[in-house]
Amino acid sequence: MIGKTFTTVLGGRELSIETGKLAKLVSGSVTVRYGDTLLLVTAQASDTQSKLDFLPLTVEFEERHYAVGKIPGSFQRREGRPGEKAILSARITDRQIRPLFPKGYRHETQVIITVLSADGQNAPDVLGPIGAAAALSVSDIPWAGPTACVRVGQIDGQYVVNPTTEQLTRSRMDLVVAGTREAVMMVECGAQTVSEEELVSAIEFAHREMQGVIDLIERMQAEVGREKFNFLVEQDLAHDYVPELTEKALAGGLKDALLTHSKKERGQKTKALRDSIIAGYVPDPEAEGAAELVTSLKNAYYKVEKQELRRLILEDDLRADGRNSRTVRPIWIEARPLPTAHGSAIFTRGETQVLGVTTLGTERDEILIDDLSAENGDKFLLHYNFPPYSTGEVKRMGGQSRREIGHGNLAKRAIRAVLPSFEEFPYVIRVVGEVLESNGSSSMATVCAGTLSLMDAGVPLKAPVAGVAMGLVMEGDKYRVLTDILGLEDALGDMDFKVCGSAEGVTALQMDIKVGGITPQIMREALAQAREGRLHILGKMAEVLAAPRSELSPTAPRILSMKINPELIGKVIGPGGKQVRELEAMGAQVTIEEDGTVRIFSASGEKAEAVKARIEEVTQEAKVGQEYEGTVVKVAPFGAFVNLFPGQDGMLHISQISEDRIESVDEVLKVGDKLKVKIVNVDDRGKIDLIRPELEGKVAPREPRAPRGGDRGSRPPRDGDRGPRRDFGERGPRPERPEGQRTETQPRSDSPRAERPATAPAPQEGGQSSDTPAAPVFPRRED
Repeated sequence: MIGKTFTTVLGGRELSIETGKLAKLVSGSVTVRYGDTLLLVTAQASDTQSKLDFLPLTVEFEERHYAVGKIPGSFQRREGRPGEKAILSARITDRQIRPLFPKGYRHETQVIITVLSADGQNAPDVLGPIGAAAALSVSDIPWAGPTACVRVGQIDGQYVVNPTTEQLTRSRMDLVVAGTREAVMMVECGAQTVSEEELVSAIEFAHREMQGVIDLIERMQAEVGREKFNFLVEQDLAHDYVPELTEKALAGGLKDALLTHSKKERGQKTKALRDSIIAGYVPDPEAEGAAELVTSLKNAYYKVEKQELRRLILEDDLRADGRNSRTVRPIWIEARPLPTAHGSAIFTRGETQVLGVTTLGTERDEILIDDLSAENGDKFLLHYNFPPYSTGEVKRMGGQSRREIGHGNLAKRAIRAVLPSFEEFPYVIRVVGEVLESNGSSSMATVCAGTLSLMDAGVPLKAPVAGVAMGLVMEGDKYRVLTDILGLEDALGDMDFKVCGSAEGVTALQMDIKVGGITPQIMREALAQAREGRLHILGKMAEVLAAPRSELSPTAPRILSMKINPELIGKVIGPGGKQVRELEAMGAQVTIEEDGTVRIFSASGEKAEAVKARIEEVTQEAKVGQEYEGTVVKVAPFGAFVNLFPGQDGMLHISQISEDRIESVDEVLKVGDKLKVKIVNVDDRGKIDLIRPELEGKVAPREPRAPRGGDRGSRPPRDGDRGPRRDFGERGPRPERPEGQRTETQPRSDSPRAERPATAPAPQEGGQSSDTPAAPVFPRRED
């Protein structure tokens, strides 16, 4: 038997993990199946230790379009770089497994998740972390798992484990939680403004539900897991210097240097102190072994700094810039700094500064999606840019990094919850967060700057949202939660907990733990403290922009929406698109949906109104009882044809023109005359009967036309006696036609056919005429 399968039930559906069947040359290989979604997950480590001073772990999430029966939409018709969804899915796995590799482990390790089948209902992103945990557990790679990952939705007040794609559209939250047996490791959430207590309850529910998956992986590891290999931990020479360096650094003023307010000045002071201490150990930097000793001393000094900062926070409630644990850095805001942008704002919090810019576009600007989801496009875009100058560094610039995509997605989820629907505000919206300065919490500053730029553009948000990054320092049972963390506190702390929301509740959340996990009590305390900080920031934002501007920015384009009868869409488009091209030549873009919704997009409000008026003219519908100022376009013996609006004429019968008897219509009306008329009847063919309004009740109404194809009823006698009607019932035998000759009814004398011979000479043998060549005989035209 090839392979071994282990199963459990998760969310009422079977989850199965199989190993030993596919990719057997790799250290750890499993397939994960949930419904008809199937993933192959592999884990492999290099044989040799890397010289890098960090964990060289990479996680790849590979989407294969054949998994959903699609051919990629790229030019080469094959998968290229991972899309945004794949990158975000890879980050979920990475953040879950990274903290559990042993300290000092430096073997290059790669986890590859390949989506082989996707059923469109069971999302593969939360199955990837389960597969990674299983592959690492059965492999020979040292790892302190297992972990598990589940998604939680809230539908009709009830929590649902791993909701289907359809269920997720009805859920108030999209919460992804990963954890070990004992604690939560990672949280990712987007929500429709839920309370902090609802979030904690949902996280606790997720942690309980994932225990069955952890049991399954532990059973796999016990039955088929390989023995973990031993790895060499390089001797940490820095550790031996820490006690001595601590004494020297504190004596040299390390505490005062660390409590310096400015990031750059603090770095200069601590570096100067470090270099002076190291100089006492290494008087000659060029001596043999001096470089290795300097490196060890620098590592030791960094540990001294970290220990002192953590001590100051835990014991004295003092942070690197002099704040206590609950204080938010000083904030200043400027609205509309960019003169031509549709909406813009600068949000500065301490030494973190973000320029938020909003641009409004049409449906043609929505981003096209070519991944495994059923979605084809997205009408809300948020892009986060983190250039090297924001941290005072020089680095190579290329495409977006995974960090930029992840931070941008968090801000996007936070703001999306308060956007108006496309029906309410029919614009495609793009928000860009340009990080100009960064000293921690730049993603949360992007939420604030982006919200302000949207309000500056006049986008009718449901409520302003803000974000704040929380930290944690924990030693044993003692801990302290930090509000609005610095970049230094992110590096030395044990948690990065970002919370976004309005005054009513949370709209997005992201949590990464660097320790073994945190308890629900710490989570509740962090959320309560985050709410306090968020409300403070929202208050500062309200001092500049309390609500969206009442009108769109003067530089923003205008979109007008209208509804027409879907049967009249062809009139707006015109033959070959002629009509719609003429409309767009007036200075606007026009989009038409199948339900008759028409949207007009123009940089000029006047041009948009002009196009709308033209469409209203083209799509007018005649209704009984409506009155028009019409123009006579044709006069006939029985009445006059009057143009009511472009493309629509009605007939004013001679009996409906005057109270007196009229012998000839042209005695009263001529082409070009204008008169007021009223519609009295529209038949099933769209033919319109008119009357002059002042004659209603004074003249006898005209008899309605007979319906098409129906009983025409009795007709009034025509003028003159036409004689008895001929009976064509019994025709008798048809007279024989002379051979080679074609008979034809004698044409009228005024017809062009009268000059043509009624018969054509019979051809001679061999196909030649006995006389002159005969003119071709054409079939009778049925007029």
